[in-house]
Amino acid sequence: MQHYLILCRSLTYAQRAQRAVERAGGTGTVVKAPQEVTGGGCTYGVRVPAGKVDIALAAIRRAGLPMGKTYGYEPDGTLKEVRL
Repeated sequence: MQHYLILCRSLTYAQRAQRAVERAGGTGTVVKAPQEVTGGGCTYGVRVPAGKVDIALAAIRRAGLPMGKTYGYEPDGTLKEVRL
């Protein structure tokens, strides 16, 4: 898996999470989560490179931001839930 998707409650939380990740030296992009993982809701997340996922998760936790499940992008583009 080359990228991970960390789900957030809202667009605002995803933007805050992205800023926290970048302040910690990681990189992240706010994306609208595909419906295959949201159950039809309007959910956003932060897409981070695999090499920076530990930094990203620690930064989001340190900032006290709520986060949902984490998914890894499979080579065919589908998402698979992972526990990190």
